[in-house]
Amino acid sequence: MPPPSAVGFAPADWLLALLTVLLIGSALAWRPAVRRALESFASRTRVCVILLFALPIFMRLLLLPNHPVPRPQIYDEFSHLLLADTLLHARLANSAHPLHQFFETFFVLQEPTYSSIYPLGQGLVLAFGRLVSGVPWTGVLLIDGALCAACYWMLRGFVAPGWALLGGAFAVMAFGPLSQWINSYWGGSMAATGGALVFGCLPRLKLYGRSGHAILLGIGFGMHMLARQFESVLLLACILLFVLLEFRPHNLRRRVFRPAVIALCALAPFGVLILLQNKAVTHSWVTLPEQLSQYQYGVPTSLTIEQTPVPHVALTPQQELDYQAQSLMHGSGTDTLSKFLLRLEYRVRYYRFFFLPPLYIALIAFCFTLRTKRNLWVAASLLLFALGTNLFPYLLVHYLAAVTCLFVLVSIIGLEQLSRLHIRGSSAGAEIVIVLVALCFAEFSSWYILHLFETPSSSSILQYETWDSINHRNPERRERVAAELSAIPGQLLVFVRYTPHHVYQDEWVWNGADIDASRVVYARDLGPGENEKLIGYYPRRRVFLLEPDVSPVRLSPYNAHS
Repeated sequence: MPPPSAVGFAPADWLLALLTVLLIGSALAWRPAVRRALESFASRTRVCVILLFALPIFMRLLLLPNHPVPRPQIYDEFSHLLLADTLLHARLANSAHPLHQFFETFFVLQEPTYSSIYPLGQGLVLAFGRLVSGVPWTGVLLIDGALCAACYWMLRGFVAPGWALLGGAFAVMAFGPLSQWINSYWGGSMAATGGALVFGCLPRLKLYGRSGHAILLGIGFGMHMLARQFESVLLLACILLFVLLEFRPHNLRRRVFRPAVIALCALAPFGVLILLQNKAVTHSWVTLPEQLSQYQYGVPTSLTIEQTPVPHVALTPQQELDYQAQSLMHGSGTDTLSKFLLRLEYRVRYYRFFFLPPLYIALIAFCFTLRTKRNLWVAASLLLFALGTNLFPYLLVHYLAAVTCLFVLVSIIGLEQLSRLHIRGSSAGAEIVIVLVALCFAEFSSWYILHLFETPSSSSILQYETWDSINHRNPERRERVAAELSAIPGQLLVFVRYTPHHVYQDEWVWNGADIDASRVVYARDLGPGENEKLIGYYPRRRVFLLEPDVSPVRLSPYNAHS
């Protein structure tokens, strides 16, 4: 029997038809008149920035019927949301709860304050989203749109407008509606946007030396500091390397000193925010919340050149499992050269996040452009981040977020190099570039269209999708429990009871910044005797027991004798 579509097309037929249209459209666009029109449009910076800001947001909103607003699932996400809630209460930390042993969870400090261990960046993004719409994910959408627009703006400092617009389109495809960064609360886009502002200002400062670009560089660096503090050291090293390679020694004082002072002035408020958070959370100006968590709980684990941290507080069984897992990832002792190099080689696969598959051809072409100082600086900056982040026992793509725009720049420089290719005296570069760009658009468009019109029968195709992180459905168990609790009137206290075989990543004890004022308070089940202390603390709350490890998950009235 033919497929049910009106013209008898199966998904593979639609993909082939789409590729055909894209190839023909790309070939027509390469005609001189069309190309000049596109280049003229690409040079209209404000229009392109607005377009690239709005496009990923609009495209992701179109997917909402099949892929609703994501619900947090990973404990990092809950910690960022706690920070956002804390900020919306107009404070940087919360007072420790008198019975905090019931609220022990992952990546949250209980003493000396009840606070997230993370820096302010992603919390500010989520808090802004809640402030403007009531939904934290709004902030994720907005900062992702800012990233795509910032990539185009950064590229305008390095390549011609037409190539910059193409790079902006690549950013939408790689980091837009199907990306992990827009479909979770984990972060990535803020650090990447900050990096794009920094790298976009560098060539402009060399060319124009304007104070506005120095201010923007300081703001971009500050954004990155608020999101990824360790990698900010690597970002600073990239800036210094650019200065050494691009500025002549006798011009350093005149051309660099004044912009550096202006950038530092713009950066100062971000530094003050970090110090204020340190003081509020850890009661020390120089101790980061993450450092205190490492001392107390042994997580996050240390760099590979350091010894594995030792916890200094009693851990829950779930926290103990997490500590053991991170310690195992760290390994015994400190790093060796062979382990460092093996880890570096293994992590090459993570860079796929930043490149659509056809652009690996452009990556090869980029290697033939390293004779120029600027392209050598781009490669050195990427290498610096690869080596620096290799000191982490594990790697997540947002660790590399600062150089996201440099990965896009590598693709564009490679395509530009390919466009000049001649084979046996005749030009073949334009045709190769057309094919590669069309393949990129075809791959993204096919998956996007599939998700836009997704049906249960699509699952046979979706198993072949790679690196996209669109949510196919929200966590059903959490949705069901939330619905049951919302139907129960009054204030509630829910004890969470795990079995000995509980998967530690599936954490259910999460609360807002003001635990006592929350309608539903989640607490660890510490046994009947201990539980009575919390029940006495909340005498007017109805008490329930949540058992997430039974199938289906069970919510029932609490009975101390059960």
